Amino acid sequence: MTPKDPFRPLDDDARAMIAELMTSSHAALAVTREDGTPSVTRISLAADKDSAPVTLISDLSLHTKALRNAPACALLIGEPGEKGDPLTHPRLTLHCKAAFVEQGSAAHVALRAHYLAQRPKAKLYVDFADFHFVRFEVVDGLLNAGFGKAYKIP
Repeated sequence: MTPKDPFRPLDDDARAMIAELMTSSHAALAVTREDGTPSVTRISLAADKDSAPVTLISDLSLHTKALRNAPACALLIGEPGEKGDPLTHPRLTLHCKAAFVEQGSAAHVALRAHYLAQRPKAKLYVDFADFHFVRFEVVDGLLNAGFGKAYKIP
């Protein structure tokens, strides 16, 4: 007997929830440090023109070095609400490969303008030499829309 798949088929409601979660201003980023130890941090989050998650990070951050050494990473997007069990609130896990955007490239110029339209306060530091845009290429993911409402994202 084949076990029942616990994941629901991705439907319009799930896609709408994913789109809403992707408007979050921050996410938790999981990386692997050089010694193999996992590490989690909070990052600013935006979406590029293709709706891929992007961030702006500094060379001073340990997670920047970790992403350069091992670009496989994960994002956790979504915050628990003020009331109720935190596990009943939707959250999105994305398994990704981090791709640094070359400073001064056409892609960098376009992403800078798009990012600042979403995160205008970043104008204070976006042009510092140690800051870099990272685009997260999504490999797959999981949407947990609450108890018994789980979806695989191909």
